[in-house]
Amino acid sequence: MNEPRTRGRRGALLAAMSMALPWPVARAAVAAAGEAQADASRPLRLATAWRAAASEGLPPDRVGVMEIDWRAARIRVAAEVAVPGRAHGLLALADGGFLAVANRPGRWLLRCDAQGREQQRLSIDDERPRRTFNGHVEADVAQSVGAARWLYTTETDPETGEGWISVRDARTLSRVAQWPAGGRDPHQLLRAPDGTLLVAIGGIVRDREGRKIDGERMQPSLVRMAPQHGGLVGQWRLDDARLSVRHLAWARDPAAAVHEGGGLPLLGVALQAEHEREEQRRAAPVLAVWDGQALRIATTHAAATGYAGDIAAGPGGGFVISAQKARRGLWWHPGAPQQMVTVAELTEPCALATVDEGAGVLISAGRGAARWHASDSPAMLPWPVALAPDNHWVVLRDG
Repeated sequence: MNEPRTRGRRGALLAAMSMALPWPVARAAVAAAGEAQADASRPLRLATAWRAAASEGLPPDRVGVMEIDWRAARIRVAAEVAVPGRAHGLLALADGGFLAVANRPGRWLLRCDAQGREQQRLSIDDERPRRTFNGHVEADVAQSVGAARWLYTTETDPETGEGWISVRDARTLSRVAQWPAGGRDPHQLLRAPDGTLLVAIGGIVRDREGRKIDGERMQPSLVRMAPQHGGLVGQWRLDDARLSVRHLAWARDPAAAVHEGGGLPLLGVALQAEHEREEQRRAAPVLAVWDGQALRIATTHAAATGYAGDIAAGPGGGFVISAQKARRGLWWHPGAPQQMVTVAELTEPCALATVDEGAGVLISAGRGAARWHASDSPAMLPWPVALAPDNHWVVLRDG
């Protein structure tokens, strides 16, 4: 993440989907997405994190709520909370509030209400045994179902480097149980429709400060575990151990994506290449998919130059990834599996959020917020103040 930028020319190209894939595939994707139209009738609220311009007496890192009003063509900072360091993952809650977790090696977990006001803040330094947060949190139920009882956080033992999953009381944020994660550097976790947990094991060996060391010892994987006791239900690895498994997203169209392997939607897995040679990193794939039985590379297309910052469900059972270092938003669709189609060219794109029942994706970038949509015109708005957005954001539920 770079320093804050001032407002300026948007410097972006957003592609229309009909230009992106062969017409039969594009038409099928629109149909699968229900030809949902972007709802511009009311502002969209997202929880996110950013680095602000210097302010006397306050740290530069912020967590808060951005309000995007496409009809009025403006973005508003609806709420902000100063935090002691970079945030990473966020989780929308059923009451309209959200959780934010510190970036690795993180030491705090924050809850905000539906207005973006701080409600609770937990310091992991006060817990024993000592761990550090790895940047993501998940709940035991979907926000559409109701309030969570338990939370799950990915963590690391700074003494041994081993990965852990902590179970936390959703009311107090305190740790009530802990399980081995199944590998080093656990990152994002995601609840499956059947209640099991999928954990992205980055596999990177790090020192106490989170710096990467001993690349030849990497062991990334995708882990599936039982939320009741942490037992491993399964573990899958790619052939290339230098492809770190980082972020996860479920396909949004079950009709297009459900497979026989357990009746689960297709899972998109964003990868980050850790090869020592630059030419290997730049040529590496960045998207894998898991169908309940096998983890495989979705495409060897190298448009992302080896680095996917975030992943979100896209139209028709596909996925959009933010190729942050290549300055692109890329769309993969199961109807044309060898392609990675450029749908946006942006300065430092990263955070993604699916909207309109999978028909649209919001992209947070260095100079503003962009919207790419299957059946509506693309759009982009500049940030209202000088800021540098961080890695993730989530759409908030109406509280």
